[in-house]
Amino acid sequence: MAYVLRILSTFLLCCALATCQEVRDKLEGVDIEEVCTDRPADEYFRLDTEGDCREVYRCDKGETGKTRLANIKCSGGLAFDITRQTCDWKTNVKNCDEFEKPRKVKPILKTDEPICPEGKLSCGDGECLDKELFCNGKADCKDESDENACSVDDDPNRAPECDTTQCALPDCFCSADGTRIPGAIEPSQVPQMITITFNGAVNVDNIDLYEDIFNGQRQNPNGCSIKGTFFVSHKYTNYSAVQDLHRRGHEIAVFSLTHKDDPNYWTGGSYDDWLAEMAGARLIIERFANITDGSIIGMRAPYLRVGGNKQFEMMADQFFVYDASITASLGRVPIWPYTLYFRMPHKCNGNAHNCPSRSHPVWEMVMNELDRRDDPTFDESLPGCHMVDSCSNVASGEQFARLLRHNFNRHYNSNRAPLGLNFHASWLKSKKEYRDELIKFIEEMLTRNDVFFVTNLQVIQWMQNPTELNSLRDFQEWKEKCDVKGQPYCSLPNACPLTTRELPGETLRLFTCMECPNNYPWILDPTGDGFSV
Repeated sequence: MAYVLRILSTFLLCCALATCQEVRDKLEGVDIEEVCTDRPADEYFRLDTEGDCREVYRCDKGETGKTRLANIKCSGGLAFDITRQTCDWKTNVKNCDEFEKPRKVKPILKTDEPICPEGKLSCGDGECLDKELFCNGKADCKDESDENACSVDDDPNRAPECDTTQCALPDCFCSADGTRIPGAIEPSQVPQMITITFNGAVNVDNIDLYEDIFNGQRQNPNGCSIKGTFFVSHKYTNYSAVQDLHRRGHEIAVFSLTHKDDPNYWTGGSYDDWLAEMAGARLIIERFANITDGSIIGMRAPYLRVGGNKQFEMMADQFFVYDASITASLGRVPIWPYTLYFRMPHKCNGNAHNCPSRSHPVWEMVMNELDRRDDPTFDESLPGCHMVDSCSNVASGEQFARLLRHNFNRHYNSNRAPLGLNFHASWLKSKKEYRDELIKFIEEMLTRNDVFFVTNLQVIQWMQNPTELNSLRDFQEWKEKCDVKGQPYCSLPNACPLTTRELPGETLRLFTCMECPNNYPWILDPTGDGFSV
């Protein structure tokens, strides 16, 4: 992937390494303390704009507490985008002449003595405004500083830290570090839940893969067929196929209407953008896949670019139950899903650092990163990967098999937090051995009596009513659509050739068992009934 940071070596703490002579020469005469004053520890910057735009630095405190510079270098053919703080193809990077990210004026939030009356906070220029105006999405300070310190840790109106006396199941779940098992059940009595999720359009390119994995013959220990979760994007989706996945008990969730390929559109999206994209996508699926039971209650952001508080405000208003876009860094013990009434229990990892800071009545189906090392007992530490296909070092079926089993054991032998296997179907189809290894893994796991392949919603249902293994055969929430037989709703869907003024020059086919709409559904006209300018 273009956005994956491929580093030639692990972070080189070059000031401390005698072998790093070239970088040591470059640092000669640099006042490190001055360069690092008020600079975030995770911000990368350039020391010069000459050369090939591959090399950047960040400030780092060594074991002695002395500030030093850590150096990284993008792989050949890539350059470092100073604004997005990542390596990308050189042709995509337009800021090789810039030394650092643009600095924003910050409000004055921490002072020895209060400088504003109670209930007010200071802007960067000393102006005092009501605390409620800070981080509300609208600049109220003259210097706009009230909107420049709004991270999960900085927002003055942020959600409180987890308080288990105030947060009780079934509606609320939190723990200080995110690793606590719901219901305080012993790990040996907790079912190891595995979620298989797919992102993107459902169509002729992948229906055969889904038929192969979910063939109706593979059953969980409770006698119900294994289930998956499909985050469906609109364009090119065959809605008669979505309708049949739903009929067979799989979970249908939304992955947006347009799937715009500008990541900043999602990170900086307004409330109305998220409403049109996600509620609009749900409306289309419900109408053209004839899903009338109100079961589309989950969503995932394209590129996993979380939209901050605006996204979650929209979700609460539109009765979305959960988001599945936030990733948690690879850690010793994986994290359980949690509600966002209280502050998230882990760092905002990736996601352009736009995680929700406020309190929201929404579940987060957190994506625990996978450990992708070939041999975890010997290999050096590597960053984790959230989608299986972003584990860039997995290039063979054998490596994929090791990845699956090692990460299963990490979850199973610790707190049994759900193991998320998140895919784009195209990756599994790119090599037959990947598909074969996944099926082999599923069948191996199903020989055990404590492993269940379930949907995201079924994970939440278990968490809301934690039930020990020996009682799971009769766990009612997992019995719905347990083992579906019968035929698809329609054998020959309508193949509607449609256009829309929103996509001029394109004729798109909409496959549905329902009646054809007048126009191809799109963001201003999700029903396809037409709209007036």
